[in-house]
Amino acid sequence: MFIGRERELSALGKLYNSGKFEFAVIYGRRRVGKTALINEFIGDKKAVYFMGVESNAKQNLENFSKSIMELSGTTKGGLSFLSFQSALEYVFALSEKERIILAIDEYPYVARSSKSLSSTLQLLIDKHKDTSKLMLILCGSSMSYMEDNVLAYKAPLYGRRTAQIKLSPFDFEETCRYFKDLSDEDKALIYGIAGGTPQYLLQMDDKLSIEDNIKNTYLNPVSFLYEEPVNLLKQEVREPAIYTAVITAVATGSSRMSEISGKVGEDTSVCTNYLKNLIDLGIIKKETPYGEKASRRSVYSIEDNMFRFWYRFVPENTSIIARGAADLAYRRIEPQLSEYMGKVFEDICTQYLWKLLLSEKSPVQFTSLGRWWGTDPKTKSQTEIDIMGEQDKNTALFAECKWTNEKADLGVLDTLMNRGELFSYKTKHFFLFSRSGFTKGCADKARESGNVTLVEYTDIIRAMRL
Repeated sequence: MFIGRERELSALGKLYNSGKFEFAVIYGRRRVGKTALINEFIGDKKAVYFMGVESNAKQNLENFSKSIMELSGTTKGGLSFLSFQSALEYVFALSEKERIILAIDEYPYVARSSKSLSSTLQLLIDKHKDTSKLMLILCGSSMSYMEDNVLAYKAPLYGRRTAQIKLSPFDFEETCRYFKDLSDEDKALIYGIAGGTPQYLLQMDDKLSIEDNIKNTYLNPVSFLYEEPVNLLKQEVREPAIYTAVITAVATGSSRMSEISGKVGEDTSVCTNYLKNLIDLGIIKKETPYGEKASRRSVYSIEDNMFRFWYRFVPENTSIIARGAADLAYRRIEPQLSEYMGKVFEDICTQYLWKLLLSEKSPVQFTSLGRWWGTDPKTKSQTEIDIMGEQDKNTALFAECKWTNEKADLGVLDTLMNRGELFSYKTKHFFLFSRSGFTKGCADKARESGNVTLVEYTDIIRAMRL
């Protein structure tokens, strides 16, 4: 079942319908659904689809030759082309008279095995682009390779592409489409424990409870997800053990560089490099207080929910999971789930605010959203705002997100409005998000204030269905 990716399919469709030579680059982290997107797009079209393998040039050329021969309806005596250049020349010749797609998946594997491939493609594109009806798609999971050797200014193929798509995990709204049989609250929990990566979502079953889904995946030594973070790091980095230590430090509460360095036992200069690579992989994110471009108050957190859940709960329970005690492990995890979901709910609320803006229903026309933290000059204590967004120097919004079983009360709203007083905007609008609704006192104050919007989780779900 293929879900979502409407914008990406539409973009590829426009390129295809142009009828002229087009060159699209598709890249993104592993498991995010790049191959599924390509297969969905080329399904009813005349195309050569070739997936590179981590082997030598001879093996990749043989596989490429077979893919080309399947399109042309001949086996060519079972022989391979003598070179990638001759194989590509053949495809360009086929596309002189009709629209053909050439999709090379896992391009980095092929290009690493044949060092001159990118230069050969550059030569042939320059030679045939004005007369060819070829639509070329290069796809890769190695983010650094695609950015440095395909998209970068010094790369041979620079300036030849006509489009690029960096495929990201699904957002909350798209994730909900996978799980029509889950309750609304369980959809948030699934998003919190698996994130929006399609391959991880496929491991979840909407016929089962959240408890059983967690037991069947993270607490099951033979499941795909049980070893996925470690396996993925082994594919992407040279020193997975140190990267694992860095991620574990962040997942267990070390957010500042000095804290991470102390926990890992490496100098900050060393940790900086590891963190940068993890940011490039979409696993870690770096945040500064909203409105500050560079700050010593920067913090690090885990971007990907699957990694966040795994490193938060699996390592500390490894011994009992290995002994098949999934029930015991879950009993240890379950009391912490509500607190864990706090950050996830902030992310969901942020996505809701963007949806309001794009549908022209937001009271504040913000240009960005982020978290703010700093010192309250009155109390001399640290404080923070879950979500903040600025329209201009005069107008901003502030939001608080509560994922608790209790209704948000007047005290929560008062605290949010008091934190808004730390800023000098003339016009301020406040959003209070709650999993469980609001007390009468809170609702009355919001109504009287005139600049407060109360949003229950059920309101978010309703908006996602529009």
